[in-house]
Amino acid sequence: MWNWNLAAVALGLHALVEGTILQNGQVRDTNFPNTKVDITDYDFETYPADAPELSYKGRWDSMKVSWWAAPGLVFGFTGDRVAITFGELTTNRTLIGYRIAGMDWIFTNVTAGATHLVVTPDTPGVHDGYPVNPLRFEFRVSNWGYGVQIDKVHVGKGERLVKIPNYSRSIEFIGDSLTAGMWQSYEALSSFAHGVGAGLGDTEYSVVAYPGICVADQPCWGNPRGQVHQWFYTSDTGGRASEIWGDEPEPWDFSKPDTEPDIVVINLGTNDANEANNVSSKAYVDGYKKLIQGVHGKYPKAQVIVMQLWIGFYRYGNTFVQEKAFDQELRDVVEYFNSPGYLSAPKIWDGVTETLATLNTPSEPFVHYFSTQGILQHNDIPPMSWHPTDTGALKVASHLTQFIKLTFGWELVATGPEIYHETLYWNDEPNY
Repeated sequence: MWNWNLAAVALGLHALVEGTILQNGQVRDTNFPNTKVDITDYDFETYPADAPELSYKGRWDSMKVSWWAAPGLVFGFTGDRVAITFGELTTNRTLIGYRIAGMDWIFTNVTAGATHLVVTPDTPGVHDGYPVNPLRFEFRVSNWGYGVQIDKVHVGKGERLVKIPNYSRSIEFIGDSLTAGMWQSYEALSSFAHGVGAGLGDTEYSVVAYPGICVADQPCWGNPRGQVHQWFYTSDTGGRASEIWGDEPEPWDFSKPDTEPDIVVINLGTNDANEANNVSSKAYVDGYKKLIQGVHGKYPKAQVIVMQLWIGFYRYGNTFVQEKAFDQELRDVVEYFNSPGYLSAPKIWDGVTETLATLNTPSEPFVHYFSTQGILQHNDIPPMSWHPTDTGALKVASHLTQFIKLTFGWELVATGPEIYHETLYWNDEPNY
């Protein structure tokens, strides 16, 4: 059964904040560029954080503070310089990945109150082989526990920002540490959720996931509430949210234009299944049903994918076997939502008001079951971490992407841009 403690989480956070990535116990040479600059040395055109040209991806609050996993910012720009001033609510030395269009990710640590020059004439994609103006800029926050605040965005004197239209497809992930990418090399940007969202190509994606959280609404590994409640809010359940929002977090505005996803993927239950959290089968099923009812109420046109849980492997005789949890419960949940009884009178849950209402409008089947059986093997999960390796996350992403293609007919249109950073390994020694 999966078990980790908050001390281990804190150690993982510390390693990332110092810009260190451990690879099988060895320090990976990262060479993150230092992008911090003195803004008085430059002549910029400056835009405020609420400029209409800026497209915020994932969940950001009204103060333009980022939350959950892999939140990002996308905009177009002219010229060959871009700088971002980060607000005081930025977690110091948060690691972000950024790039021009489909070029490889570049990583840098950003600082509260500082300006970072992220695009220069030497940035890949600005001039070499991509002579298109305006250019598309994107950045994503790598860590699920940290966040940034956007204060201002700058471009070169006489240049401008340009609004980039949203892609026509959208997918949202709801989960815990397995979805947030905990203990993968670049965390959220090495997660299976990022692999699916970015790997589909021309698809908007959002990752509402946080380590240790249950679906049931109870304390789990330091999280005071479960996803059946917290998914309805902008911020996550971490200490940073308590410091900024106190006991009155900001409800997520589901009425925002272009925020309704076509597909919602739910991967929750590894924390509920841990004996330390003492979640009963009944409480788990109740929380899971209410979460899907909430998703259906807020996103009535969305298709929902329920992922079978994987919790690691155990030795069985002379082999290894995938450990499961709540397996029949998840199948029963899927059957419940596709039953004539539910479809004739859908029940809608609101996690803010904590009310359950019955709609008179009939529904269509919209819940699907994704089996993870056979995707991972025991060596895809490192000793004692209970989270997949980078390769394991990539395998889950690949299978889930194909499931989406076969189930919904989504074409795979990402034909070249880098998805996972620093996974290019090869052997060029033929004589061994």
